[in-house]
Amino acid sequence: MVRVARSGETSAPAMTTSPETADLDFAALRRLVDSANALPLADRITLLKALIPGTAREITPAAFDALMAELSLKGARFYEALNHPGEGRDTRLVMGERELEAR
Repeated sequence: MVRVARSGETSAPAMTTSPETADLDFAALRRLVDSANALPLADRITLLKALIPGTAREITPAAFDALMAELSLKGARFYEALNHPGEGRDTRLVMGERELEAR
């Protein structure tokens, strides 16, 4: 996972999947994701593309490449799960973040 340092945040949410995400505002992120997912596909693709310059500006080229690899992996995992419903993580061939990060 690409880790971005945050300043001035002191409280963590009650539940998280890793220390890297402990300081995220999950409720606010969920509202944003729900709003974005309500948009038509073309608008969602445009939104993704519009976020790229600002994101790239704030991280190194290597971190940006790692982020793109994470997004690609997320898609591959989604399609694998879609093609193998109900089989669970143990039967998947595409590695997930947990496996890559050894958690």
